Amino acid sequence: MPAAPARFIDIHIVQSVPFANLNRDDTNSVKTVQYGNTLRTRVSSQSWKRAIRTVFQDHTGDSALRTRRIGERVTRLLLEREWPEQLAARAGAHLAAACSKFELAKDPDNPKQTIPNKVLTNAMVYVPEAAVTELAELATQHRDQLEAAKDITKPTDKSILPKPNIDTILRTRNGVINLFGRMLAEVDDAGVDGAVQVAHAMTTHATDVELDYFSAVDDITAAWADSSGSGHMGHAEFSAGTFYRYATLDLRDLSANTGGSPEQIRELAHGFLQAFITSLPQAKKNSTAAHTIPDLVHVSVRSDRPLSYAAAFEQPVTAAHEGGYGAPTREALAGYARAANTMLGTRHIVAAGWTSLETKTLQGLGTRHDSFDDLLTTALEAALTQPDGPRA
Repeated sequence: MPAAPARFIDIHIVQSVPFANLNRDDTNSVKTVQYGNTLRTRVSSQSWKRAIRTVFQDHTGDSALRTRRIGERVTRLLLEREWPEQLAARAGAHLAAACSKFELAKDPDNPKQTIPNKVLTNAMVYVPEAAVTELAELATQHRDQLEAAKDITKPTDKSILPKPNIDTILRTRNGVINLFGRMLAEVDDAGVDGAVQVAHAMTTHATDVELDYFSAVDDITAAWADSSGSGHMGHAEFSAGTFYRYATLDLRDLSANTGGSPEQIRELAHGFLQAFITSLPQAKKNSTAAHTIPDLVHVSVRSDRPLSYAAAFEQPVTAAHEGGYGAPTREALAGYARAANTMLGTRHIVAAGWTSLETKTLQGLGTRHDSFDDLLTTALEAALTQPDGPRA
C-alpha cells in the first residue's frame, strides 16, 4: 500500500528558562496554569506567536502589519513623498475611514476633544507591509478629490475614496498571513484560516512564583552620603523552569492559502519551524536576559492527525537525583512518544527525528540529527517530496 501523503508537521520542544517573566498578565504577574492538580508557569500562545512572527519576519523579510492606525501609517509615507501635511493627514483619514467603522483619537491635552483626521479603525487591520504602499498609490490616484474633500472630523463622516479598491488591497496576503491566518470581519473574503496551531507553553513540573524585591540607588545621595535610603523601591514576579512547547503546521491548509506552490510551501514551512525553535518572548529581557536555546527538538511528519505530547507531563516531572528537570523531561517526552505511537500505530508517521543537548540516545523520537538545520531539512524533504515528485 503506498504511503499516505504528509499533512501535518508536529514540532515538540523542551526548553529550560532561568529566572524570567516571559509573559505577564494584566497585573504584571507571571501567567500560570493548573494541570495535573499542580501549578505550572505558562507562556500564552499569543505571546510566543508574536515572538515567532517577529523572528520569521526578520529572517525572511516578509512582513505584515497589524494595527488600528493604518491611516496614520499611510500619512507618514505620503509625508515622506513630500505631500503637504494637512493633505497627507486627510488622505490617511479617508483611507482608514473606508477600511471599517472607526473612531477619532482623543486629544491628550483635552480628552473630551478628538483630533480631526486621526482615525482609529474599530478592528485591527492586518495586511502585508506592501499594502501601505498600495494604499498610498491609491491616494495619489485620487489626489484631486482629496484636495477638494472635507476633513474627517466625526465617526459618521464618509470617505470619498473607492471602498472596493481599498477592500481589494485589504484582502492581499503574504507568507506571514498565509501561515498565521487573519480575522478581518469588516471586509468580505479577507479572512484567512491559519495553517499554524501553537499551544500554550507550560512547565513540565510544579513551579513557584517568586517576588523579587529591588531598589534603585540615588547616585548623588550615595556619593554625598548625606542621607540614607534608596531613590526607588519595588518588586516584580518571576519564575524559572523547564517548558514543553508544541506547534503543528497543516500542510493542506498552507497549500490552499498559497495556491499550492511546492517551493513556497517549503520556504514558509522552514521559516516557521526555524522561527519556532529560535524565538523567545522578550518581556523583561533587559533585567533577565533569559536567552536560552531548546534542550531538545523533535519533529514528526504525520499523515493522519496532529499529536501533542503535553499529556506526558500531566503527572509533573520530578527532579533528577542530582537535581534538574531537563533530563527527566526529555526522558518522559520520549517515553510518552513511544507509547502513544505504539498505540496509534506508526504507519501514519512519514518521518520523525530529533536533536538535543542530551548525550544519551532517546528511543521513540526517530532518527537523531546533529543540528536544527539538518533536522528541519530532512523532515521537510520527507514531508514535501513524494516518489512521483514534489507535492502540489
